[in-house]
This record gives sequence, structure tokens and C-alpha cells, in this order.
Amino acid sequence: MNVSINQPADAASNLVKPGKVSIGQQPPGGDTLVERFAYDNKIVRDFAVASIIWGIIGMLVGVIAATQLFAPAANLGNQYTTFGRIRPLHTNAVIFAFVGNAIFMGVYYSLQRLCKTRMFSDVLSKIHFWGWQLIILSAVATLPLGLTSSKEYAELEWPIDIAITLIWVVFGINMFGTIVKRRERHLYVAIWFYIATFVTVAVLHIVNSMEMPVSFLKSYSMYAGVQDALVQWWYGHNAVAFFLTTPYLGMMYYFLPKMANRPVYSYRLSILHFWALIFLYIWAGPHHLLYSSLPDWAQSLGTVFSIMLIAPSWGGMINGLLTLRGAWDKVREDTLLKFMVVGLTAYGMATLEGPLLSLKNVNAIAHFTDWIVAHVHVGALGWNGFLTFAMLYWLIPRIYRTPLYSKKLLNFHFWIGTLGILFYAIPMYISGFTQGMMWKEFTDASVLKYPTFLETTLQILPMHMMRALGGTLYLLGAILMGYNLFKTMAAGKLVANEEAEAYALPVSFKPTGSETYWHRWLERKPFQFLVASLVVILIGSLIELIPTFMVKSNVPTIASVQPYTALEVQGRDLFIREGCVSCHSQLVRPFRSETERYGEYSKAGEFVYDHPFLWGSKRTGPDLHREGGKYPDSWHYHHMNDPTSMSPGSVMPSYPWLITQQLDVSTTSAKLRALNKIGVPYDDLAIAQANDDLTKQATEVSGRLAKEGINVKPDREIVALIAYLQRLGTDIKKMETAQK
Repeated sequence: MNVSINQPADAASNLVKPGKVSIGQQPPGGDTLVERFAYDNKIVRDFAVASIIWGIIGMLVGVIAATQLFAPAANLGNQYTTFGRIRPLHTNAVIFAFVGNAIFMGVYYSLQRLCKTRMFSDVLSKIHFWGWQLIILSAVATLPLGLTSSKEYAELEWPIDIAITLIWVVFGINMFGTIVKRRERHLYVAIWFYIATFVTVAVLHIVNSMEMPVSFLKSYSMYAGVQDALVQWWYGHNAVAFFLTTPYLGMMYYFLPKMANRPVYSYRLSILHFWALIFLYIWAGPHHLLYSSLPDWAQSLGTVFSIMLIAPSWGGMINGLLTLRGAWDKVREDTLLKFMVVGLTAYGMATLEGPLLSLKNVNAIAHFTDWIVAHVHVGALGWNGFLTFAMLYWLIPRIYRTPLYSKKLLNFHFWIGTLGILFYAIPMYISGFTQGMMWKEFTDASVLKYPTFLETTLQILPMHMMRALGGTLYLLGAILMGYNLFKTMAAGKLVANEEAEAYALPVSFKPTGSETYWHRWLERKPFQFLVASLVVILIGSLIELIPTFMVKSNVPTIASVQPYTALEVQGRDLFIREGCVSCHSQLVRPFRSETERYGEYSKAGEFVYDHPFLWGSKRTGPDLHREGGKYPDSWHYHHMNDPTSMSPGSVMPSYPWLITQQLDVSTTSAKLRALNKIGVPYDDLAIAQANDDLTKQATEVSGRLAKEGINVKPDREIVALIAYLQRLGTDIKKMETAQK
């Protein structure tokens, strides 16, 4: 008789295919005995409630941010509620609070049942839960204050990064402790994905979060320019892969068979899916940097491996959808399975579109446009959101031993959520196509047809209004779900300690038949499985990262490029604080359409002193890399005070506080000292007299403004920001002047 793991280990015996037996069914007799224990449902409930609450908050912030892009008044004229400040709050709340808590909910519920044991430590479970909530609260407290590293999905400052590391270790100890004391011989496929998630997220977070502290809540990335960009998008793409994808695939392999009452379609396909996915995914990060200053070989690797990713990604989707073979009548009747089917379909669409966007000819049009926003949210709203909703609806009634409060609200949630996704994604696709085409269009006279960026912005405003409507519909569905589930909880009683029993593993066991081949052996060895996963994800990581850091020719230097002055460093930090990079890239790609609009394309050597890099990932406004000297100082002053005075119809918020707030220069020397430690050549004299040099340059900027009829004190924040903006891209101009 063969052993099958085509179903969760706690699946009912009637789910087992003829001629097979589930891993959990130990024959009586010999040295086996039945042991009684209790599953911890309280920790599952806690993470579920946190996921619901944070999900609603994160989506609400997202709707506000979407509204700000066509109605500047929604910024509320407050420095803590501008788009640049709340956009990272939205992404962190949705990714790490909503999705993160949902991951831990699903893992803690399924892992106990797959291993047939209680979690390793109730104390570690509580530390994990409360530690994670405190991390989220720290993000809520710091991001609106402008305390950010500016790096996508990794904006939190260094003390919070350390806290994330510690809590992740707690989670890992609790998970592996549970696996070690399991009453199941083999590790079910879901656990493979949990292990890969743990080890890869740990590597990604630690490497990308290497920072040089300046003060308690201020630091600079250890990496600069091109190297920082590569590390960030190696992290950013794989944060999507190993935080938003692999744990959800693991939960799909557990919860979908449970909901459908059917075994997973193919065990062998799950093996191919798992190993191919984690090996290929880690290479794909550079496709976010096509046509950038990143070396061509790295860009090409990112493209090649992105295309290959279609196979394992669709293998997982097919394995999930074919699990429902013969059960489509049930899908039509069961709303939870509808959530799962739409979620899997969204996963398939997103993982086909990702490789498509990594093709250079497609990326040339799509990058920096709303097409990328549509792509990301098909995955986030469809895959992560709908699977989370399905798990919550399935779990809560079971751990409270009561029926769902309202099936009508459940069904309404499915349809309004689906409409929300459509109203969100379709307008963003249209907007993205429109942007990409308008930016590149030339007239018959061979000049740009739309030379000003604002012409494109005004054209897509109706699409942004539709996007906000879609987000509102999706948010309404989440609110209805929260109401439905909290009413369900009120009607039942939590089974905090769910009694269970299972056969203990035999003292001695000799594998026979199909259990002797390599993967069966690996499934019995969790730490060997951990090491194998680590090796697989390190191969691509090291091949891409090491040459960029070790081979000097990959990042050639330019003699005319000099470090920022003390005032410009302060201005750059203000640019980061206000989240300007969320809308304005600093990377001119080598296209005629971009060099005509912005100026000379960007060179790798221009960014060697940029800690962190600020290339951006979306253009809501024009690129700024060649901004220096393009406009007089007074233009920038008026533009920050009232953008519409310089650009009628602009949707950019105003920043009047920059004109009134005094620049904090208490850390100027500390900032230069920290930058010096990570490779920026400031000498001791420059560090010692940093504020003197700052005051001298600020007085010059203030004097130029005075000549243009603007009286502003040299110690105002606006002066530092203007100094930084006027510096951008000018080092190349100095080189060209010297050559002449």
C-alpha cells in the first residue's frame, strides 16, 4: 500500500484515494499508542482578528491615497497626511499587518493539524503575536512623521528592522519546534512552503536592512546607487515572492482541499512547483531595473528567469484548480470556493503578466506607469485578499463552533469584492497604456507631441476616480466581512483548546517502497529541508549580487561626481521625509522620448554617493534627475508653496510647512560622519565644519531668492530642499563643460 500526502494529514478517511492511506493514519499495534492533546485556537483567533482590523484600516488609507491623486484637497493641507507620507503607511498596513497577520493565522492553524501537535510554545506564540502588533504600531507612529528609509516595502527605520528580525526568529523557533515534536512522519506540502518562507524572508530582510545609524530613528543604507537598487529590488521582488506568494501557496495546499473536501490534484506536480518556484523566483528582481544604470548582464538574467517563472507559477495554479475537478457544481454553490477560484485565477493572471512586463520591449512602455499599479493590485486584491477572506470565513465558524452569521452578506461580499477588483484594475490598465503611449509619442515634425508631463496627468484623472471607486467597493466588502465575522464570534464560544488525539510515531521505522526515494527522505528531515531551501535560494542571490559589489567595472566612477554638500544632504533627507520619490523618479532611461523631455540619460557613476538610491518605481510626476538648473530658485519656492501657481491643474499637494519650519541642523555632522563610514569621502574638516558650510550655502540660496523678490530666512527647510533640487544632475553638466 502506498503512502500519499495528496491531502492534509487530518483529512477524513473518506477523502483518501482508493489504494492509498493518509500520512496520519498509523496502524494500531506494535509500539504505537494514542496520545491526547489540544490545539491552540486562541492564537489563531488573535491573528484573525488582527488581520480583519488592520485590513480595514490599511484599505481605508489606500482609498484616501487613491483619492489624493485626483483631489489634492484630500491631502488635508497637513504634513502628516500627504500622499508621500501615507502611501508607505498603506503598503505596510496591507502587506505586513493585513496579509502578515493572515499568514500567521493560517500557519498556526494548519501547522498544528498537519503535525498533529500543539504549537511548540504558548509563550512564544504570545510573544510573536504582541511583538508583531507592536511593530505595526511603530510603523503607524513613524511613517506619517516622515521617519522612513524610502526603500519600497522596507521603509521602516533600523530599530524597527531589528525588532522585525527578533520576532521573525521567535516565529521560526516556534514553527520548527512544532515540526520537531510532530506526530506525522512526513512533512505535508504546505509545510515546505512555510519553511521556504521563513528562511528566505530572513535572508532578504537582513541583507536589505543593512544600515548605518545616524540617530535613534535615522539611518543611511549601507549600499549606494546601483548596488542599493539591485539589493532593494532583489529584496522587493522576493518580498512579493516569499511573503505574498509562498506562504499563501502553502495555505492554498491546505485550505483548498479542506474546503472542497477533495485531495490535492498531484503530489508530483507539487514537488516540481515548489523547488522550481523558489529557485527561479530569487533571480527575477533585476527586471524592475530594465533600461536603468544596472549592468546589462544583470538585467538580462532578471528577464530570462522571469520568463521561466511562468512554468512553476502556473503549475501551482493548475494544481489548485484541478483539485476542484469534479466539484464544479459545489463551486457554483459554495461562496468560499468562489473566493478561492477567483484568487487562484488572479494569481495566474499576475504571474503571467509579471514575465510579460519583464520583456524589454513591454517594460519600455509599462514601467513607471499605472500599468504596474494594476498588475500589483490584481495579485494583492485577488490572490492575497480573496484567499484571506476565504480562510477567515472558513476558520472563524469552526473555532467558535457556530454557523456563519449571514450567508447573504458572505455572497454579497464576494460580488462587491469582485466588482471592486474590476473597477480598480481595468481603469489602471487603461491609464497605464495611455501614459506609456503619450510619453513616447512624437509629431510628424519629430518633436514630442506631449512635451509637458502634466498633459498626461490631466488625461488620466477619470481613470483615477474609477480606481478610487473600485477601492471603496473592495473596502466596503471588507467592512461587511468584519461585521459578519464579529457577529459570528458573538453567537458562538471560542474553543480555545481544541481536544485532539493521534498515534505517536513508532520508536523504530524502516521506510519501504515509495518512502525510500529522495524526496520522501527529505520530507522526514525538516532541518535538512531548511538547508536545502537555503542553498537553492542562495544560488541566484550570490550570482547576481557578488559581481555587482566585487567587480569594479560594473559601477564605473565619474570624476566630476562629488559628494553632496552638507546643505544638500539635509535637503535630500527632506525629499525622503516627504515621500517625494513615491511620485518622482530620479532615473532618465536611454530613450529618445525621455532624453528629449528630461535631458541626458542617467549613468551608473552618478549615483555612487546616493545612500539610499532614489530611482523610484512610479511616475505620478515628472522625473527629477536632471532638475538642477532647469528652473530658477523662485520657481521651486512657489511650486512647493502652491503647485498650481506654476503648473495649473497639478494634483501635487502644497508644502507650506517647508517655508515656515526651521531646518534641524543638530545632526548635520553626525550625518556626514555616518556617510563617511559607508564610503562617502568626507574628510574630518568637512565633518567638523559641516554646519558652517551649510549656513554659507543656505545664505547664498536665500540671497538668490531675495533678488527674485522672495524673502525667506536661510535656516528654513525650503532652502535646503531647493539646494538639493538644484544640484540634481549637474555633475554631468560640469563634466561636459570641462571637456569643452
